[in-house]
Amino acid sequence: MLNLIALLTPAKNDAAYGLYFGLSLTMIILMAVAALAAIILVLMQPSNSSGIDALGGSSETFFGKNKGKSIEAKMKKWTWICLAVLVVFSIAFYILQLESIWA
Repeated sequence: MLNLIALLTPAKNDAAYGLYFGLSLTMIILMAVAALAAIILVLMQPSNSSGIDALGGSSETFFGKNKGKSIEAKMKKWTWICLAVLVVFSIAFYILQLESIWA
């Protein structure tokens, strides 16, 4: 992995290399955490399909329907937040790779 990063970095004798490497490593770690959080949140969310329950004709009560909506809505909101953070860090990481910043 470091060999790929070395292709995009400023020269190692450059004074900005330490700053560049620290910022790049921090961005990669934050992107990984945001991606893992988004994956876990998506996997924890209940599916929208009724599946095999539709065959039995079971119906939910008003309390049962609204009880899950608040938790489901919060999980959706946090999923979108994690994905937005991931996009922002990805764009910032791309900008960090531009040579004109370090020249």
